[in-house]
Amino acid sequence: MKFYADKNISEREFQVGDEVYHKLQPYRQSSVSLHKNLKLAARFYGPYKITKKLGSVAYQLQLPVTSRIHPIFHVSLLKKKIGPTVRTSLVPPDVHDDGQLKVYPLQSLDKRMVKRNNVAVTQLLIQWANMGPENATWEDFSVL
Repeated sequence: MKFYADKNISEREFQVGDEVYHKLQPYRQSSVSLHKNLKLAARFYGPYKITKKLGSVAYQLQLPVTSRIHPIFHVSLLKKKIGPTVRTSLVPPDVHDDGQLKVYPLQSLDKRMVKRNNVAVTQLLIQWANMGPENATWEDFSVL
């Protein structure tokens, strides 16, 4: 049994100065997505530079001063950056004290009318704060 369990273990080790992405806990930041499909929400943020190695499985990252996340991460929450830098998110999103993300409408990008049960419903394409324009969603005007 140990033989089969060890097949899934990946030995990860990073050096000081390497750039890595860090993973947010999806169950703690469940309100981030506002997506119809949670599988498509961002999982990793960064890349951030490793400033210090603490023991064999913990690393300290150089996070922005505005982030409210502890800068020390277990190796299982890190993924090495490969290739040129493509920033998915410069800073981790703002969170409430209970760990939920602060998300609110930033601006309306477009407007459309859809037919629902033979009734015309106005929908707006909303860009959310702390999210890029690619994460904009169609929301009913009556809900906003």
